[in-house]
Amino acid sequence: MRGTRSAALTLILVGLLATGVEAREPEIFETTLANGLRVLLVEEHKAPVVTFHVWYRVGSRNEQPGRTGLAHLTEHMMFKGTLMVGGDEFNLIIMRNGGQDNAFTTQDYTGYYMTFPADRIHIPLELEPDRMVDLLLDPEEVTRERSVVMEERRLGTEDDPTGSLWEQLKAAAFDAHPYGNPVVGWMGDIRQLSPEDIHAFYKAYYIPNNAVLLVVGDFDRTELLPKIQEAFGSIPRGPEPPIVRSIEPPQRSEKRIILKRTDAEVPSVTAVYHVPNLTDPDNYALNVLKVILSGGKSARLYRHLVYEKQLALDAGAHYFQLTADPELFYLSASVLPGKTIEELEQALYAEIEQVQTELVSERELQKAKNQLEAEFLFGQESVMSLAWGLGSYEMVAGWRHWKAFLPGIRAVTPEDIQRVARRYFVSENRTVGILLPHKPVTQTVEGPTGISAGESQ
Repeated sequence: MRGTRSAALTLILVGLLATGVEAREPEIFETTLANGLRVLLVEEHKAPVVTFHVWYRVGSRNEQPGRTGLAHLTEHMMFKGTLMVGGDEFNLIIMRNGGQDNAFTTQDYTGYYMTFPADRIHIPLELEPDRMVDLLLDPEEVTRERSVVMEERRLGTEDDPTGSLWEQLKAAAFDAHPYGNPVVGWMGDIRQLSPEDIHAFYKAYYIPNNAVLLVVGDFDRTELLPKIQEAFGSIPRGPEPPIVRSIEPPQRSEKRIILKRTDAEVPSVTAVYHVPNLTDPDNYALNVLKVILSGGKSARLYRHLVYEKQLALDAGAHYFQLTADPELFYLSASVLPGKTIEELEQALYAEIEQVQTELVSERELQKAKNQLEAEFLFGQESVMSLAWGLGSYEMVAGWRHWKAFLPGIRAVTPEDIQRVARRYFVSENRTVGILLPHKPVTQTVEGPTGISAGESQ
């Protein structure tokens, strides 16, 4: 359904571009309270709904060695009550007022959001300031949530061959930067996290001068802003949080890891390259290249490796530019039965070499641009997706980079695509992860009665 709507939006966009009509850009109001709290307000009156977000500039990137997973565990504890409102009561208040809430932790930031009917906007104004200053950290609740997070890690990583490969691949790709640590944390670290660890982390980072309040939806800014000031303005500014000083050094040679798993069904290969984030102008060409390679089943990787050469079951590319520091560009594919991992890996690199040696056609380039523009506009259809997009940009580089996205994409040339491919997609800048199914070896041994018995190794 989403694919159908996205395709339809692409056709609409092409028509708009052909007639020179620009899509309406939302008006973004910004201010900063005296205590340092950033406020972004976007009035959107398409439906009587409001989404209210409070995001903090802290994620796994800010954790110290031995305390990985602390940002994520703190997020869990933010739903376990405050001095004013108990954990169960917090959720009941939201449900009784027809609202929904959730949260997420990333490498760079942690976000909390509530979505309500527009006439319930006072609810988050009552609940969120309290969570910013009076979080309860009952030791029994910490123990329970720590077990929940450990189980989350088991299911999402340790019991998942692909998740385990990606985790080990990132750990190998980053020598110095904390992006090499998983957001959920390493199991040994999670097991040791204490209420004292969470309290110190909360006090250091959950302060107004380290937060962004973002509201999108059906409200009147002139009425809402004074209420925000009243609700949050009295919270004292905190000491500036510690700065992340780690800088990843340039990679000088290829790295390789091989992961053998008994629960892996087919072999797969993933290659990652260090690339810049959205503060670098090259991010626009890298975004377009991602779509040229992996923008659906008609894109190069799927069309060439799955349809034509019949080497892969699937193939794709990913580029994470919405990060505070430079991250990775991913190429991945899983092997079609009867083919080899070596064949597939070389075929992946051949696709990159073609981009490095031959300019992409104007038609292929425009198709990729249209797809990116359609996705960008589709991301403004709902108040939630608009808030999510604005918030992500604001947290890592400022929301004005969000406004610069479409002009930057439109300016990309075939020469730009070739240049970034030549600059970043080189073997010495590559880390490769190979996932291989590994079946236990069974030996036949002589049993005590002379009957053969199987022995697994």
